[in-house]
Amino acid sequence: MFEPQTVVADALEMHPKVRWVFAAYHLGGCNACSRSSSETLAEVAEGYRISLENLLRDLNGLLAVEPSSRRAVEPSSC
Repeated sequence: MFEPQTVVADALEMHPKVRWVFAAYHLGGCNACSRSSSETLAEVAEGYRISLENLLRDLNGLLAVEPSSRRAVEPSSC
């Protein structure tokens, strides 16, 4: 689970789509100001002036299992 004290480097290793969430919040950094992989998510949110609650919600949403993928395949009754 992603938490405020999760370090960016650890977050990037937790799920392959974390980069997509960061990109949606424009957290990729640029040549003049890059995101530090040693910062916590709380520090990133504060530095970029984004909602930590929303960032965590979106990141933790990656870990949620989609209901359709949990359905068991029922055997054929033929």
